[in-house]
Amino acid sequence: QVQLVESGGGLVQAGGSLRLSCAASGIIFSLNVMGWYRQAPGKRRDLVARIFSDGSTNYGDSVKGRFTISRDNAKNTVYLQMNSLKPEDTAVYYCNFRNLRTSTEYWGQGTQVTVSS
Repeated sequence: QVQLVESGGGLVQAGGSLRLSCAASGIIFSLNVMGWYRQAPGKRRDLVARIFSDGSTNYGDSVKGRFTISRDNAKNTVYLQMNSLKPEDTAVYYCNFRNLRTSTEYWGQGTQVTVSS
């Protein structure tokens, strides 16, 4: 079992920045991917960014160049630095952990990010 605790959401004006954190605890296997997904009301949950245990990353097209994902393997924590925020970034952001050996995945409870225009 893996537990994920998210922090860092909130309200920010357009053009501002926020940093999300997600700490994983429990049985952490070395081969994994951690990432952030987001879901706006009435829309599907989409990938924002993810980072593999080897450091490789993927980003959703809409956030490339504005968001940066990073991780601290010693702390089992993933970070999402969000800059130049836009109102369309408003959503609930969910942390995701996936064990690459078993494909078992876990989700955080979600944190609200609201960007005002």
